[in-house]
Amino acid sequence: MNLTLGVDGPLDVAVTLARYRIWGEDPANRLDEGVFRRVLRIDGRRLPYEVRWEGGVDDARLQISIPGGRGDRMAASVNHEVRRIFGLDFDLPGFYRMAKADPALGPLVEPLYGLRPTLSPDPFEMLVGAIIAQQVNLTFAFTLRARLVRRYGVAATIGRALVYAFPEPSALAQAPVAALREMQFSERKAEYVRGLAQAAAAGGFDFTTMAAADSAATIERLTALRGLGRWTADWFLARCLGRGDVCAAGDLAVGKAFNHYYGRRRPLSEDAIRRRAAAWGTYQNLAVHYLLAGMRRGRSAAGGGT
Repeated sequence: MNLTLGVDGPLDVAVTLARYRIWGEDPANRLDEGVFRRVLRIDGRRLPYEVRWEGGVDDARLQISIPGGRGDRMAASVNHEVRRIFGLDFDLPGFYRMAKADPALGPLVEPLYGLRPTLSPDPFEMLVGAIIAQQVNLTFAFTLRARLVRRYGVAATIGRALVYAFPEPSALAQAPVAALREMQFSERKAEYVRGLAQAAAAGGFDFTTMAAADSAATIERLTALRGLGRWTADWFLARCLGRGDVCAAGDLAVGKAFNHYYGRRRPLSEDAIRRRAAAWGTYQNLAVHYLLAGMRRGRSAAGGGT
């Protein structure tokens, strides 16, 4: 099955998908030169697919190939997943109009034109990744995640490429803490991952209901689980549910970005960051991603990179 997906508004694929490469390899979201690969789960099956792109930033088109896929339901499922991964439902033109009046965001629009936040298409995958990333740098977090995916995920091939389906809750629910410790997980993180997997495998964690709930209810539900705090809940709202009016103010990198662009030589408190972000309304999620990308761009330029 082959699909073509048009894009409403600008899309810079390289900048948008950079998070799958800059901190290390993600075997469940494989990004090679000119192609993105992932495994779709549907009706008990695992189908690898690949996405290529053509055209410029203002007229990009995504070409999706699903060997062995057929039917309207399959096409709709892949279409939905790809739209989330490439951030196609964010209102970039509206955000740019708002950003022009902001002294920090305005100068970032041109160099980051077409950047869209990528959304995790799978809530369980996103929450496991968030637990792994707690209190460690992202390079080490990607290393741990890759080890987990290769150990407990299922490998699939598409053409000559290998891509892994992210581990099922049932697989991680049975993972011995000792085995995770051998992969350099802390004992606490190993317990958190297994506990989340056990809750999901037992059906006690309804992701569909959570996605339909308001943000406050979702935060309350997530933070009731061991190992999931407000930091994880905020990023879940932003990077899985794609809520526009969310700012992960407790994140260290977000704090550094706000201090750099708005701090006026004084560090901003978490409450101050939330108040500042609230002025952006439903564009908070986009604004935070642009500030973070702007910080990375600035560090790269200072180091002589591109």
